[in-house]
Amino acid sequence: MKNKQAVYQIIAVFVSALLILFAYLYVGDGGSIFKGTMEGETLKCKVIRVNDVLTDNVSGESEFVTVLFKAQVRNGELRGKTIDVVQEIDKSYVFCPKQVEQGDDILVEGYTQNGERQFYFGDYVRVTPLIWLLIVFCALIIVFSKMQGLKTVISLALTCLSVFVVLIPAILNGHNIYFWSVAVCVYITVMTLSIVSGFTIKSLCAGIGCVCGVICSGLIVLIMDKFLNMTGMLEEESVYLLQLYPDNPINLKAIIFAMIIVGAVGAVMDVAMSISSSLYELRIKSPAISSKELMKSGFVIGRDMMGTMANTLVLAYIGSSLTCVLLLVAYNANIEQVINKEMIVAEILQALAGSLGILLTLPLTSAVCSVIYKEGQSNAAR
Repeated sequence: MKNKQAVYQIIAVFVSALLILFAYLYVGDGGSIFKGTMEGETLKCKVIRVNDVLTDNVSGESEFVTVLFKAQVRNGELRGKTIDVVQEIDKSYVFCPKQVEQGDDILVEGYTQNGERQFYFGDYVRVTPLIWLLIVFCALIIVFSKMQGLKTVISLALTCLSVFVVLIPAILNGHNIYFWSVAVCVYITVMTLSIVSGFTIKSLCAGIGCVCGVICSGLIVLIMDKFLNMTGMLEEESVYLLQLYPDNPINLKAIIFAMIIVGAVGAVMDVAMSISSSLYELRIKSPAISSKELMKSGFVIGRDMMGTMANTLVLAYIGSSLTCVLLLVAYNANIEQVINKEMIVAEILQALAGSLGILLTLPLTSAVCSVIYKEGQSNAAR
């Protein structure tokens, strides 16, 4: 039976990857969405030496520094070649990049002006340390959980791909955001449970409960949208997003919907699987237990889970927007004005809708388990 499950899970991995590929080709116009529309090119380089540092005082108040240096290109058609790069630092800004030094890994922006290619400092390369941290994270998961950890890493990779390769291109290419956000959430649920837990009755119950909980969160968002009079303009980036395609502007309120249900699906799935697994074991240990008693047990188990899971969502949302909250509170003496800011309203709605989705997942999953878990079925499924 275990060998059979392993084969099914391998098939699930390939099918999940193919679904992402086909969805990307559909929503991404043949895979062209990540080519970008900005002028110029971005090169990854290493600073070889700093040639000169020029300082210019502007009106005697601020300082403008120009750094001239040479860098070796590490990607693209100029790979291995040495180029002259300019870094411009305006000291009048509160935050400005530090002056480049020999050995720094940087990003360089290349432009063609009057038939001549010029290169300017873009930013420091910060991805490499994160990649190493990700490798350590994945390695520790596999070391501690072995095969289960490997399946977790695979499902996590497919989850990230579904968001960055399907949902984001779908939004940018003008597809229905509501549909694709729900579709991605359903995909994540089915794919994760199939790969990590296998094709079992526990996974079936957890999947049904999770999808129902996510749909409930989405419905709550749609209902509250009628009363909150939200525009979707949460921050400065929202303005740029709205102006990205003037002829066919992105629906910012739909972005809020997607943001909330995608943010909640992980916690909802965790709760659904915990309830499903607990009731499965209870049915195994007590075959004579009735469906009504099994559902009541699910409610009892869910009470303890609800407190911690709700805290997980609320604290995650508060932590992610803590800087903005601090600024709003500092510059607004009236707390009512702060709470009514659309940015804060969106965070509160995100926390409440996600928590309500978890809360409704508990009885829904318990009810599904009480119907599907019948005497003798658990032993057969195992």
